[in-house]
Amino acid sequence: MQQHETVNQIRETISKVFVGKKNVIENILICLLAGGHVLLEDVPGIGKTTLAKCFAQVIECSFGRIQFTPDTLPGDVTGISIYNMKTGEFEYREGVVMNQILLADEINRTSPKTQASLLEAMSENQVTVDGNVYPLKQPFMVIATQNPVEYLGTYPLPEAQMDRFMMKLTIGYPDKEQEIKMASQFLEGTTADKIQPVCNTECIEEIKKKVTVVTVKENVLGYIEDIIELTREEKRFVVGASPRAMLALVRASQAKAFLDGRDFVKPDDVKALAMPVLLHRLSLSSKAKIEKEDPAKILNNLIIKARIPM
Repeated sequence: MQQHETVNQIRETISKVFVGKKNVIENILICLLAGGHVLLEDVPGIGKTTLAKCFAQVIECSFGRIQFTPDTLPGDVTGISIYNMKTGEFEYREGVVMNQILLADEINRTSPKTQASLLEAMSENQVTVDGNVYPLKQPFMVIATQNPVEYLGTYPLPEAQMDRFMMKLTIGYPDKEQEIKMASQFLEGTTADKIQPVCNTECIEEIKKKVTVVTVKENVLGYIEDIIELTREEKRFVVGASPRAMLALVRASQAKAFLDGRDFVKPDDVKALAMPVLLHRLSLSSKAKIEKEDPAKILNNLIIKARIPM
C-alpha cells in the first residue's frame, strides 16, 4: 500500500511543475517502472527537457543530457578509453550514458552510427568500450526526443532502434488555462530543480520488482497475442509487431495495473497501452503510403477487432 502511495505522490509532484499533461506523465512513469524507454516526438519548446529533469529529481536519480548533432560521435555517448601516461594503462572515461535518466535530445539529428551507440545500453543495461563491459546504474531510462521526420536535417531512426523504445509519445501544446498557469509558475520561479524528492533509487527498484509479479492471466496473454498477430496479418503494414513488442506490452500492462492499485492485469490495461506501445514499431507499405493510409487508424481498428476475454 505504501508503494502505491509513493507512485501516486510521484505523479502529483511532477504534475505541479509539468502542468496539464497527466496522461504523458503516467505513461512515462509506466515505462520507468516497466524498465522501458520513451521516445517523445514533438515540436521544440514544449517542455521535454523539463519533464525529464522532473523525473530525475523526484526519484533522486542522476540526470544527463546530450544534444545530438550531425557531428556527435558514439564515444560521446558510451565513453572512451584514454591512455594514462603515468600508469601506462588505458582508463575508461564515462560517457553521458552512465547517468540513470538520460535525455537524448533530437536523436534523429545525428548519424545512424551514433544512434546505434545507444542500442546495447537500452537492451542490456551495459556498454562495451574497447572490449570492456561497463554495467549501467539502475534504474536506467532513456528519454529520447526527435523532431518530426519532415524537418530538414533529420536521419529517420531504423526499425531496430524504434523497437527498443517501449512507447512513443506526443506531448502537444497546453490549452489556454494550462499555459496561463505555466506562465504564473514561471514568474514565481517554480522549476524542476526545486522539486523535492519523493523516494530514492532503491525504492524505485523495489517497486519495479513488485511490477514483475503482477498477475497476467492466460486469457489476457491470449488477448495481447491476438492484437500482435493481427498486426502481422495486416497487409498495409510492411512487418507486424515483434516478439519484443509483445513483451513490452505485457510489462507495461503490469505497470499500469500496479499504478491503478491492482495486482492483476485487466484487458482494459492492454487496450489503453496498445497504441503508444505498438504504433511506432509499425511501418506502412509503399501502397498504403501512396493511398495516404493512417497507421494510427489502422492499428486502432485492429485493437477493436481483437476479441476481448471475459
